[in-house]
Amino acid sequence: MREITVAVVQVAPALGEVEENLLKMSDYLERVCLEQGVDLVVFPELVTTGYECGVRFTDLAERVPGHTVNLLARRASEFGVHVAFGMVVKEKVESILYNAQVLLGPDGEVIAEYRKLHLKGEERLAFRPGYRLVTAETAFGVVGLAIGWDLAFPEVARGLVLEGAELLAVSAAYEEPQQEEWHTFLRARALENAVFVAGANRVGEEPSYTFFGGSAVVGPRGEVRTLVDEPVEGYAVVRVDLDEVRRRREESQILQCRQPQAYRAVVKKY
Repeated sequence: MREITVAVVQVAPALGEVEENLLKMSDYLERVCLEQGVDLVVFPELVTTGYECGVRFTDLAERVPGHTVNLLARRASEFGVHVAFGMVVKEKVESILYNAQVLLGPDGEVIAEYRKLHLKGEERLAFRPGYRLVTAETAFGVVGLAIGWDLAFPEVARGLVLEGAELLAVSAAYEEPQQEEWHTFLRARALENAVFVAGANRVGEEPSYTFFGGSAVVGPRGEVRTLVDEPVEGYAVVRVDLDEVRRRREESQILQCRQPQAYRAVVKKY
């Protein structure tokens, strides 16, 4: 058995207040990790800045590593936990920004950085899309990274699974009235790939959006293992056995029975 404990945390970031948000994340890390031993904690999309920052994203963006990553890395090391969270990152050219997700290891190292592929609505005005999927080797198994609207594209989850992912860490900012969409995507991506999905969705209000939370961990049969059922700040923790992924795939043959030669239309642009 390869049992690990996974936590999904949903918070309401203060818009544009990075230090305030980092303090809140640090407090939640401490609460979750002192409650019980945890192997992975997943936070929402753009959790360090909030969502509707517009042109302010240019001033709020950081490099990796940088201040935000270094601070959270110290906390990850202190508690010996993996931490996945969303933030705005920039290249050496200051105007090139990405909606990104960072995975930190229990030694405080940056294990992986992923840049959101599928930008929705006004995100296209602020960010460039990423260009590749990212999986990360951890002490307990392979983690695939995804952000928000990536869940709507089955190719993302399937691509990560074909690269070896046993658990998908999803940082999200799904807003009302998309509750059914969020929960359906979480369960569908888990079921169709026989993979664990840990989705952290934010809460709170911003000028144009109200975010509903609904953070959850879903098992490889599409079953909800734990759920934050109210649209308030909080977290859910669950223990899972990653060996269930292998057993479910052997049982269903969901990957072995693929017919890739028939899927050429999937990778056509139009």
